[in-house]
Amino acid sequence: MNPDVAETAEHSPGRFSTTRWCVVLACADSEIESAAARDALSELCKTYWRPIFAYICRRGYSTHDAEDLTQDFFTSLLQGPLLQRADPERGRFRSLLLKALQDFLGHTTEKLDARKRGGDVKFVSWPSQLSITPQALNSWSPEQLFDLRWAVTVVEQALRRLREECQSRGRLRLFETLSVHLATDRTDVSYHDLARILGIKESVVKKQLHNLRRRYRWLICEEVAQTVENPCDVEGEIRHLCATLPASTEAVV
Repeated sequence: MNPDVAETAEHSPGRFSTTRWCVVLACADSEIESAAARDALSELCKTYWRPIFAYICRRGYSTHDAEDLTQDFFTSLLQGPLLQRADPERGRFRSLLLKALQDFLGHTTEKLDARKRGGDVKFVSWPSQLSITPQALNSWSPEQLFDLRWAVTVVEQALRRLREECQSRGRLRLFETLSVHLATDRTDVSYHDLARILGIKESVVKKQLHNLRRRYRWLICEEVAQTVENPCDVEGEIRHLCATLPASTEAVV
């Protein structure tokens, strides 16, 4: 994730007025159950299950138990009142989710003994674009790994959406060729080589890469906006997540 996503003028956080997390919190405040809020929370859970799974594994649970606990946690989140209690960190879904998870794991023994497989939470996965270094995996705290996995998920969501957009417009080859340069410095890009690979002029390569970078940054902002209550918090959340990536990932695209 490139830190300058927060500095792009056309990505003003004020444009994100109604997001999934806003819908969830509005329902919690009114104490009126809403299908739209439940759907919004379910979509957030499907997207951000991997940070939860990584946190539980780092706490020392086996992969099998971590899978069970991850599903149980999201099932309880969707069916229970965890989000209706006041919390000073409720403005960020990431912070509230971690707090709820820590509370949930306080009763893991009974949950593992009494759990029933199933539930209505289905996780949707796709190949990871970013490789987390062994050092981060082995030495970071569960909380640090949670934030790292969260940041990686944001980036991968934005990349997946950008890829789908390009594919729908017949520009998949363009995306696959240029996507590795979305977060690199301009001096590290050989426009001559890219023009030769794509069979187009260098000036066209520069324009297309500029457009892809701008759209990529916008998609990152939009993904983050889905997880904060106040649109003004988008930039701060991006800066926080950006700080977790450079030292812990082998490739940031």
